[in-house]
Amino acid sequence: MSHFAFLSQSTFMKQPAAAPGARPFGLAGIAWDGCVTNRPGARFGPRAIREASHMLCDGIHPFFNTTPDGQLADFGDLPLPNTSLEGMRAAMMPLIAPLIAQQHMVWLGGDHSITLPLLRAYRAHHGRPLACLHFDAHCDTWEDHFGEPSGHGTWVYEALQEGLVMPAGMVQLGIRSAGQREARDYVRDQGGLIYDARRLRGLESPAQLAGILGEIRARLAALGHPPVYLSLDIDCLDPAFAPGTGTPEPGGMSSNQVLSVLEELADLPWVGMDCVEVAPPYDHAELTSYAAAQFVWTYLCGRLAQAAR
Repeated sequence: MSHFAFLSQSTFMKQPAAAPGARPFGLAGIAWDGCVTNRPGARFGPRAIREASHMLCDGIHPFFNTTPDGQLADFGDLPLPNTSLEGMRAAMMPLIAPLIAQQHMVWLGGDHSITLPLLRAYRAHHGRPLACLHFDAHCDTWEDHFGEPSGHGTWVYEALQEGLVMPAGMVQLGIRSAGQREARDYVRDQGGLIYDARRLRGLESPAQLAGILGEIRARLAALGHPPVYLSLDIDCLDPAFAPGTGTPEPGGMSSNQVLSVLEELADLPWVGMDCVEVAPPYDHAELTSYAAAQFVWTYLCGRLAQAAR
């Protein structure tokens, strides 16, 4: 049996399955939430995001004027064990490596612990550390996971410690949760950039965000334009926009803010994306799933628009 057999009934934008490499873009679910510290349920995120994407119809983006229709293969949810973090990560690696090697991938989580093995795979594939744009309410820089060595709140710390991400190329947006200063400022102390939710207040349009976007561009240019990975935790959004998540934090970003950043930075050398922590059991009117589907769609259309230039 193929490792890419479907474990879910719907696909993103109703796109078909295909052999790895048959289409330029691919999408797969990682339905794991064994590392949540508050409310479980993110294992159901991939299915909910796919179903929400069906509202996109032909998927022609109003800003990029392109569509992933016919350019995207959905490989379903990866068949992974669901009781052991190390077991899940070990099973994940041989499944994701051939996908990364053959097309530009988007990954649907699942909790944020899935990002560390993804970065390990991208680091191995590109042969160099990456830059990373990280949307989140939480810094994810704790040195342990409530007494366990790894989890959904440690992946940034681990990625920097392992040399998967360039310290100066780590950029965080939307951070606002409680935490010790050493954790909250860890990325900045290592030389990266943090745009916390307070700094982002009132900055929503491309013009209002121009200063921050310019700083991000300048930083990546100074680093030699490294490959950039996008990790988007849906709880970067205020719970008014995304109630369906395991650890909601008031005072977050708006959907417009996230879309402005994704649209304006579409020309960066992106190599992949994950969208994590969508927990449908706590959603209302599928608001969170629709936002996640919109972000994934916008990212894909931005890549397609750049490829067409």
